[in-house]
Amino acid sequence: MGRRWRDGRGELAVHGAGPADREGAAPVVVPLELATSCRARTKGLLGRAAVDGAILLSPAGSVHTFGMRIPIDVAYLDRDLRVLTVRTMKPGRLGLPRLRSRHVLEAAAGAMAGWGLRAGVRVEVRAEPAAAGGAEAG
Repeated sequence: MGRRWRDGRGELAVHGAGPADREGAAPVVVPLELATSCRARTKGLLGRAAVDGAILLSPAGSVHTFGMRIPIDVAYLDRDLRVLTVRTMKPGRLGLPRLRSRHVLEAAAGAMAGWGLRAGVRVEVRAEPAAAGGAEAG
């Protein structure tokens, strides 16, 4: 069930974000940047003053905020893209590795709560065609 994305852009769909979603409402969709190469994952959000949507680091099991200018929300995802936990990290911190984490989402602090992203919620990655890499994206 390996997912292969390439560095690029896409959308993140948050399923089950609230009671209305369970009744068939559309998921919350936000802009997504995919960072799958070693170089892109290493750079991540370093040096940025703002985040447009979210960035997905894959594969990744932990993150740090050394060299960042802003606090960020960090969501650890399992292999099925289900959220294991969400944390807010201030700049200059080292996050603990999460058992079972295969991917990490990063966004501006407070953004994930607004999307309804919390432990147990499933997300879907919709990569742009050039970033899909030939494998199913969600």
